[in-house]
Amino acid sequence: MRRHRPAQGSTLLLPLALWIFCHVNGARGALPTTQKCDEALASPLPHTAFTSSSVFSSGYTPGYAKLNRRGGAGGWSPLDSDHYQWLQVDLGSRKQISAIATQGRYSSSDWMTRYRLLYSDTGRNWKPYHQDGNIWAFSGNSNSESAVRHELQQGIVAHFLRFVPLDWSKEGRIGLRIEVYGCSYWADVINFDGQGVISYRFKVKKMKIIKDVIALRFKTSESEGVILHGEGQQGDYITLELRKAKLLLQINLGSNQYGSILGHTSVTTGSLLDDNHWHSVVIERYRRNVNFTLDRHTQHFRTNGEFDHLDLDYELSFGGMPYSGKPLGGGRKNFKGCMESINYNGDNITDLARRKKLDTSSFRNLSFSCVETHTFPVFFNATSFLQLPGRASHNTLSVGFQFRTWNPDGLLLFSNLDDGTLEISLEDGKVVVHINVSTASRNARVDLVSGSGLNDGQWHAMRLVTKENFAMLTIDGDEASAVRSTSPLTITTGGTYHLGGKLLQMHPSKHRSFQGCMQAILVDDQPADLHAVEKGTVGAFENVSLDMCAIIDRCMPNHCEHGGRCKQTWDSFSCTCEGRGYTGATCHTSIYEPSCEAYKHLGRSSDTYWIDPDGSGPLGPFKVNCNMTEDKVWTTVMNNLPPKTAVTGSSKERRTVLQVNYSASMDQVTAITTSAEYCEQQIAYSCQKSRLLNTPDGTPYTWWVGRGPGIQKCACGIDRNCTDPKYDCNCDADHSQWREDSGLLVYKEHLPVSQVAVGDTNRPGSLAKLTVGPLRCQGDNNYWNAASFTTPSSYLHFATFQGETSADISFYFKTSAPYGVFLENLGNTDFIRLELKSPHVVSFSFDVGNGPVELTVHSATPLNDDQWHRVMAERNVKEAVLQLDQTYRASQLAPAQGHTRLELFSQLYVGAAGGQRGFLGCIRALRMNGITLDLEERAKVTPGVKPGCQGHCTSFGMYCRNGGKCVEKYNGYSCDCTDTAYNGPFCTRDVGGFFEAGTLVKYNFMPEAFAGASRDSKVVTLQLTPHEVNLTKEEVAFSFSTSSAPAILMYVSSKTQDYLAVVLRHNGSVQVRYNLGGLKEPFTIDVDQRNLANGQPHSINILQIRHEKYILKLDHYPPISYTLPEASDTQFNQVKTLFLGKVYETGHVDQELIERYNTPGFVGCLSRVQFNGVAPLKSPDRQPAAASPASYQGKLVESNCGASPLTIPPMSAATDPWHLDNTDAEFPFNEERVIPDGVNRDSAIIGGIIAVVIFTILCTLVFLIRYMFRHKGTYHTNEAKGSGESAGESADTAIIGTDNPETIDESKKEWFI
Repeated sequence: MRRHRPAQGSTLLLPLALWIFCHVNGARGALPTTQKCDEALASPLPHTAFTSSSVFSSGYTPGYAKLNRRGGAGGWSPLDSDHYQWLQVDLGSRKQISAIATQGRYSSSDWMTRYRLLYSDTGRNWKPYHQDGNIWAFSGNSNSESAVRHELQQGIVAHFLRFVPLDWSKEGRIGLRIEVYGCSYWADVINFDGQGVISYRFKVKKMKIIKDVIALRFKTSESEGVILHGEGQQGDYITLELRKAKLLLQINLGSNQYGSILGHTSVTTGSLLDDNHWHSVVIERYRRNVNFTLDRHTQHFRTNGEFDHLDLDYELSFGGMPYSGKPLGGGRKNFKGCMESINYNGDNITDLARRKKLDTSSFRNLSFSCVETHTFPVFFNATSFLQLPGRASHNTLSVGFQFRTWNPDGLLLFSNLDDGTLEISLEDGKVVVHINVSTASRNARVDLVSGSGLNDGQWHAMRLVTKENFAMLTIDGDEASAVRSTSPLTITTGGTYHLGGKLLQMHPSKHRSFQGCMQAILVDDQPADLHAVEKGTVGAFENVSLDMCAIIDRCMPNHCEHGGRCKQTWDSFSCTCEGRGYTGATCHTSIYEPSCEAYKHLGRSSDTYWIDPDGSGPLGPFKVNCNMTEDKVWTTVMNNLPPKTAVTGSSKERRTVLQVNYSASMDQVTAITTSAEYCEQQIAYSCQKSRLLNTPDGTPYTWWVGRGPGIQKCACGIDRNCTDPKYDCNCDADHSQWREDSGLLVYKEHLPVSQVAVGDTNRPGSLAKLTVGPLRCQGDNNYWNAASFTTPSSYLHFATFQGETSADISFYFKTSAPYGVFLENLGNTDFIRLELKSPHVVSFSFDVGNGPVELTVHSATPLNDDQWHRVMAERNVKEAVLQLDQTYRASQLAPAQGHTRLELFSQLYVGAAGGQRGFLGCIRALRMNGITLDLEERAKVTPGVKPGCQGHCTSFGMYCRNGGKCVEKYNGYSCDCTDTAYNGPFCTRDVGGFFEAGTLVKYNFMPEAFAGASRDSKVVTLQLTPHEVNLTKEEVAFSFSTSSAPAILMYVSSKTQDYLAVVLRHNGSVQVRYNLGGLKEPFTIDVDQRNLANGQPHSINILQIRHEKYILKLDHYPPISYTLPEASDTQFNQVKTLFLGKVYETGHVDQELIERYNTPGFVGCLSRVQFNGVAPLKSPDRQPAAASPASYQGKLVESNCGASPLTIPPMSAATDPWHLDNTDAEFPFNEERVIPDGVNRDSAIIGGIIAVVIFTILCTLVFLIRYMFRHKGTYHTNEAKGSGESAGESADTAIIGTDNPETIDESKKEWFI
């Protein structure tokens, strides 16, 4: 059969676990400390130190493969240029290697463009160099002369190196010269035989240790074994051991409760550590804080329990459990393998053992050199097979081997029998044997199944024996797993076995090829001679890597976050996120919103919701109650303390401590309070002879515990209204009657209440009941944390973004600009950037070392519409995702091989990329890896950036007049005039009506007054709430114009005899009448004696302050104060109905007033009517008659009573937040309005001529008008000032003679023009 070439270092497309040399004191052996580790190691070596897979000819021998040398043919070239070639270097001893360099063969077309590096201590059992979790492929040369050097990110220690070409020059063949850079390495090594243990005795009998630093390196082919152990009589211990080829650290510092049980802490790290390669371990402990590092991968954790010291007795043992006469617990084995550079708190254990300063008596033969194992692993990929010879024409078959894999399925072995076939495969993690025998008389089939979960990456042994009428399958040497055939069977061997796959010309199998490693292969009871196979004298193979196992645990370190379960095959891993509250390829992104505020803005109603305040951060999701019925959203976190929990039997010396546990952890609750605008928690203490705070010695009997100190005063003590003024709490009076101290705790930094200690309920008659309400918080500052970028060159800078293997970014933006960079962070070549590339395109680009990657999403509608849009981007080792508005999504898988770590060093820039393509607009709720960036705080000190979103209401809210509220809209703003007596876009248009004789408007305040209205109608909100039916304050405002008197302008009735009336008397003067009780006659205010029934508009404003004091203002005159008599009541009781124009009341009314002023009724115009926030004239027009509290009788015609509207000037450039004055922006914001240059120039000329003509005509008209009315204007002015007549008459005459009742200043006249 044709010999297939060896495949050492063949196309290994599989990443392996990192083998990293750890630089810690004492753990890296004797390395130079004063010089850089960068010596040339290969050039000084003799020619015999270089070997290769083959040689092209005598001038191309590997000894000529030295950098920049020209000896021989100028370098090494193999006989054939294929993937089976390699160049090997023997460095003479173990060296620390920091860099490698390659060069093509001198003055030729021969070089390699890509290669892999293997290393070994023995020249056997090779290991590929790993970087970023992959078997790394180095970039090589592009010509024969230039040297390409690579620094090794993961420094290695090796005696032998192999360079394996993967690709080479297309013009020539493989050609190579190399150099290796590093320095000498030396370390004390101890060989552990599985029996001996090194005992490190302490100088004192008992050690109370607060700080530990333990460092060592080990290698082994065993999956179990104790590496170190120490324990104390009080139950403290520390143990480091291998368990299923993983490293397990167990530590216990003790606990107050239940002895040492609650102090136990167990942490596991690493995987596949039985690969017989060196691994570095460092354990650093200070008190309860521990750093546990394996091959530079560090886990930080905190031990359980309450104690800080590790109390050990006598000794610390290395290599196993100490010999104390006790049997080893839990079937623990001693360590078997090699250790070097063992350091414990500064002591070099290996050196002390060499100098016989430590007890090594348990060793049968202590060796200070590493005894190597003789295993010969074989690595199979998807296209591999290994053919081995066996005994032919024999009726007994025996095969066995060890294997390890991650794949649940694969063909392990196949053999053609003389009269049938043998097939051993892995199916769903079980070993399945199929034996088919076909004879002339009958067909026989035997199926055997054994084992489960054998695709766990561990070594498993398989053994199959068949004899006449007998077949037995055994897994891992366990007799319990042995499976025997029950049917008679006779076979004849074929003499050839194919492992891992089979040749293509053979009949196809339903099984895929085996991917994994095999070792200890036995064929017909004889060990397979794999050295002979490697030399080509026995068997055959294809795409098999001999003497190497390139398995990697893709789930270690676990890239599945937030408790996601990692599953792997040989080629990839996947994360199962179900039930964790997270999604994505690595379970990184939370599926829940960060707060109730966010749910509200998704249109959700009040309910119980899961929230995740830190998104992808370490806090998990939890449930809260969201109350969205008010303007502000309330978040409620419940606790487990029942209301009015009774407390008895507690004293000052032995207090009863009530634990208050919440439906979320304290860290989760803290996340709510930190971002909330306001928090509160009700606490109530009901007492009967149970004191609360004040004690003779000043120590309180009872207190609550939160996240900060409390104030030792009850609410009554702060308000100074306690039952006994000598105390600061009602309960401290120590009365036998039930008393209560309660109040709201509102200092959110100290909330929530986690404990309450009660200390005075043990005396006779002493009782106490405690109530701790739920924590209630309002608002979410993180959700609204925003900044406005007003110039293209403005940006905010933050600390470098730390998102090496997993990064997520989310934010909201709104803009009118067509492009702009949202954020950017740079490294040497790595970067990350989010950008609005055009009005329809958002881009997410990054580079982690494999070249730039860009994801884009295209929106069907423009994104520069000044509406809020949400962007979410994520990058991890599996994929990158960009999402816009939860509608548009783009994703891209990460390459199977390549860099995975995002290494950045510059500051994070938000709003621009180096001052270029700056973003104009607002960015809000910017969150990166679960942390919300405080844009507002940084914007306060940054030019060109304003805190908050400087939206429309910030700039234009001033134009919402008369109490109108500015409402922010995505594409503008609006004025909400609901609670005003005005309408119009700026709440400046009067709402009024013209009343004919007999017309009245009626507004009911009492709910029962309009029972016919729909109970579900929202109009009911216009009523005063029940507690407002009894009024202690009135605000009245309206305007009127009429030419007839008398009349009732406004009348407010009640269910009692209280009323308020504003009437126009017979002489045209205004009178205000109050009847609040306590007086024989109503209190009257004669506003003025002037005749206001003159057909001109007049305004009246009445405001009550400080109960009995009233301020009344008529027109533009100064306000006048009035005071109710002392005998008068100050409360307007049971307000019932408001009437305008005429009174039609069946209840209590002032009959004298009705008789004198109610007939024939008001004839004229009423407008701007408002009573305590109610605008009765708006309701009849706006609401359905059945639902409205307002109604009218007679004919009511809408009118503004001749009042002139206010005029709003156009927006100035300084006020416009997006104005681009003095910037270099190259774009218009409304592109559809841009006029071409030619049209614009012509229009300007024509418009200029027309403007000049119109301006001339207007100036002439203005001059003539002012000339014609100059005497009238002088008269107005003089009369208004007053000379000989009374001030009242003069002012009134001025108003009557004025066409427009509202004064217009010069600035407003400009806008009219």
